[in-house]
Amino acid sequence: MKDTRALLLAAGLGTRLSPLTDIWPKCLMPIKNRPLLEYWLGILHKVDIDNVLVNTHYLSEYVEGFLSQDQFKDWVKSVYEDNLLGTAGTIRNNIDFCKDSTVLLAHADNWTCCDFSDFLGYHHKRPKGTVMTMMTFTCPNPSTCGIVELDCNDIVVEFHEKVKNPPSKLANAAVYLIETEVIKWIIKHPKVTDFSTEVLPHFLGKIATWENQKIHRDIGTIEMLKEAQTDKCDNLAWDGNNLWQQDFLNNPIHELVNR
Repeated sequence: MKDTRALLLAAGLGTRLSPLTDIWPKCLMPIKNRPLLEYWLGILHKVDIDNVLVNTHYLSEYVEGFLSQDQFKDWVKSVYEDNLLGTAGTIRNNIDFCKDSTVLLAHADNWTCCDFSDFLGYHHKRPKGTVMTMMTFTCPNPSTCGIVELDCNDIVVEFHEKVKNPPSKLANAAVYLIETEVIKWIIKHPKVTDFSTEVLPHFLGKIATWENQKIHRDIGTIEMLKEAQTDKCDNLAWDGNNLWQQDFLNNPIHELVNR
């Protein structure tokens, strides 16, 4: 079985969360007094993915400060983008990290909680001929989501991006396990920058799906971020004893979120 590593996308501006993101990056927004990105890293650590790359851009000094904690030493690294490259552009720019591996690609400024060991297990026994597995979830407001249309084997045959009266409520969670064929295609198409709108359509009929039946949220607005505070998810304990964690617990962002 090939090595599995993770590329976490955490460089976005989070403009819909302004004014919170005027002072603090979206990927570090607190959920139950813990930074969002820590949940992602806890999930990966739990399933033994010990080679992780996090891209940074906006308010990168805060993200890099978070990643400098001892518990992330040796297995989590960051890469700064002076100009945002787009999701596919980030893969291309880090080809040495991505090539010859199964890559878990995730928008780490979304909030998710589920059984990642099952997600990984499904990918390794996915239908023949598929080259990636997309996590899906049930979107309560499907006209606001990217809805997927599946065949009888749960393989994606069509996308319906934020349309009226979509065929279902099953949406793309923007979490993927991707194989070498996809990476090679991105390298051969240097003008392609966006994974969702430019890469995925090319692989229709080759995208397996796995449904997250627990928690997946876009926390892109203050209202949605507040709703996430009440979600029930098994927390990975942390002691809050190091200086970064103590500073985070005293950060005024908590008060702003809970107003």
